Amino acid sequence: MFQVESRAQMATLPRLLPRRFYDLVCEIALIRPGPIQGGAVHPFIRRRTGEEPITYLHPKLEPVLERTLGVPLFQEQLMQMAMAVGDIDGGEADLLRRAMGSKRGVEKISSLKTKLYDGMAANGITGDLADEIYEKIEAFANFGFAESHSISFGLLVYSSTWFRLHYPAAFLAALLRAQPMGFYSPQSLVADARRHGVEVRRPDLQLSGAEAGLEQLVDGQQVPGPTGDPACLVDPQPVVGQFDPDAPADTTRHRRDGAYAVRLGLAEVRTVGTKDAERIVAERDAGGPYASMADLFRRTGITAKQVDALATAGAFDCFGLDRRQALWQAGAAAEERPNRLPGITAAGPPPMLPGMSDVETDMADLWSTSITPTGHPVQRIRAQLRADGILSAAELRTADDGSRVRVAGVITHRQRPATASGVTFMNLEDETGMANIVISVGAWNAHAKVARGAAAVIIRGRVQRTGQVVNLNAEHLEPLPLAAKTKSRDFR
Repeated sequence: MFQVESRAQMATLPRLLPRRFYDLVCEIALIRPGPIQGGAVHPFIRRRTGEEPITYLHPKLEPVLERTLGVPLFQEQLMQMAMAVGDIDGGEADLLRRAMGSKRGVEKISSLKTKLYDGMAANGITGDLADEIYEKIEAFANFGFAESHSISFGLLVYSSTWFRLHYPAAFLAALLRAQPMGFYSPQSLVADARRHGVEVRRPDLQLSGAEAGLEQLVDGQQVPGPTGDPACLVDPQPVVGQFDPDAPADTTRHRRDGAYAVRLGLAEVRTVGTKDAERIVAERDAGGPYASMADLFRRTGITAKQVDALATAGAFDCFGLDRRQALWQAGAAAEERPNRLPGITAAGPPPMLPGMSDVETDMADLWSTSITPTGHPVQRIRAQLRADGILSAAELRTADDGSRVRVAGVITHRQRPATASGVTFMNLEDETGMANIVISVGAWNAHAKVARGAAAVIIRGRVQRTGQVVNLNAEHLEPLPLAAKTKSRDFR
């Protein structure tokens, strides 16, 4: 989900438990360098959950910070704080705003330091208290959100979350059409949609558009109307009650595009690209379905390399050819060029070839589209992992706090934020979901080769549970051999 998709946001959401729109606005503003370095995150969450009383550093700050439980989260609040207790004027407060997030932000804010301390002293604020207030203002030199910005993003988050819940197939198709973008790869997006009941289908020469789109689950099916509970559209909606973490996630009841699958587009096939995919689709729409691979060559003039990629992706299943047969025929069909008479090549029917195994199919899918639409690479070895006592991501979420366990998965992300003191955060994915891994500096150095270079790993560590958030503190990493290779997205 836009703006709340990072590991830090996903770890904060189950603790903050937004139940109204402004909670979401605060959540979005909270995970930014200013609030993090200003020490706002944990106090805000504790106050939001009732674990800590709401207090104010000075009575004059109560009107400024009341809406955020006494914790500064927004640029406007830092400006108002400086005016309320530092006695600076509006023009100087605007200088603070312009300094936030700029290349020389600390230097620009420090130019007002003497004025701020003099103003605070005039209001009886000196010593450690004055230092604490100034440090919170200075922390925003490393960027914090304006409240108006966070409100706008909050509306986008809420709207897209509603859309994702009620139209998950359409939402996935839209995200695939917008690639490259966002925190998660198309493979992770498809795996998540599949876990929420969305069927994803491979590219098909006769059925795919240039980009991903929706397709009726049953060809020729008469769709009577939207699926899902009509109560989802009642306006106004019932009052939101207290969050129940044990309630089942009944996504089927809410889904309104349940009669549709997502069909991957031809442009998602390696080497094809948008321009040639659009030409293939336009020629099919104008001249009718393709009769064969040779017919595709003659009518579009695409390259042999592109036909090989389409065959590897399974796009010629529509001709009754499995992938090995399609690859066999691709070479002969390449002789059928637009300037030649049809049928002059000596290509015969493909020989009887063994079909691909599930692992080989995954390898072909990943090579051709970077997506495995019908399964996950880790799923293929689940029986072996289970026999070795290795947990899935879903099983990790129910493991006892403090227990030592092993999990395995494909690495989707490695992150080492500047605010994390050298700690690396890693996400592992399997067919059941994501697992959050925390790797200390010592553990990283001890297993640097595997941690840095492996595509999939087995990790032994200790479970750390904080409310609904479960992390695994890594102690040992070893490579997980998978025939189907994936790539991670690494950030600093």
